[in-house]
Amino acid sequence: MSMDLEHFAKRKAYLICVDSDGCAMDTMDIKHFRCFGPCMVEEWGLSEWKEPILARWNDVNLYTMTRGINRFKGLAQVLGEIDQKYTRIEDIGVLADWAANSPELSNGALKKAIEGNDSVILKKSLSWSEKVNAAINALPFEEKKPFEGVKEALAYAHEYADIAIVSSANQQAVEEEWDLYGLSQYVDILMSQNVGSKAYCIQELLKKGYDRAKVLMTGDAPGDKDAAAKNGVNYYPILVRHEKESWEEFVSAAVPKLLDGSYGGEYQQQKTEAFLKNLGE
Repeated sequence: MSMDLEHFAKRKAYLICVDSDGCAMDTMDIKHFRCFGPCMVEEWGLSEWKEPILARWNDVNLYTMTRGINRFKGLAQVLGEIDQKYTRIEDIGVLADWAANSPELSNGALKKAIEGNDSVILKKSLSWSEKVNAAINALPFEEKKPFEGVKEALAYAHEYADIAIVSSANQQAVEEEWDLYGLSQYVDILMSQNVGSKAYCIQELLKKGYDRAKVLMTGDAPGDKDAAAKNGVNYYPILVRHEKESWEEFVSAAVPKLLDGSYGGEYQQQKTEAFLKNLGE
């Protein structure tokens, strides 16, 4: 598995891009259930309303059309709702403005913002984010498994297509998780958050000479669908709460249709509609 885009070369006519968290790896739920939401409750002292707040955090980040939202955008949205419904959140407008307008949303970018604005909420947001990362790193590896059928699906697809991981997750974490469960052997290149957005990653892969009609982005969130659409390539959704069935259909229908040229049109429309319906649009 290469991580060197510059020297990566197209080997097969087809390219299948696969997201990691929540798509191939059953890691999104556990990270939000045990890390993101609980760390927010702790950082802002929200234990009095813990149950409804955690349920709302999970709705925003896992089960609706904002699934996969950047952590700081999700934080600004949920804290804004908490400020309206439960208790005052100091400087909420400062965080909302930064999350909406910063060209980069990361711990590093937040540290720079704090240098120019000594805001309580920006400092607390950085503290929260760092605690989230520590909590994620502390999760046992055996609890971060691939969804059922993923290994078999990738093995099948790799016979016909180059496989690229296109993920917004941390590179080291993705590499370790995929290595641990023997998935890396079916991957040709790993492109994670250090490379750029998913749309940018697909754009750069297309420069290797793939026909857009022979490229498939496989993901679980609206951001994956948007990245595919921006590049004019096919999109196959892994439906939240129906991951096993989605990976089975990936083998039985999606890849064969990609190979015979019939993926676009009616099948693509059906899968997109099912994806949107599943997230409640």
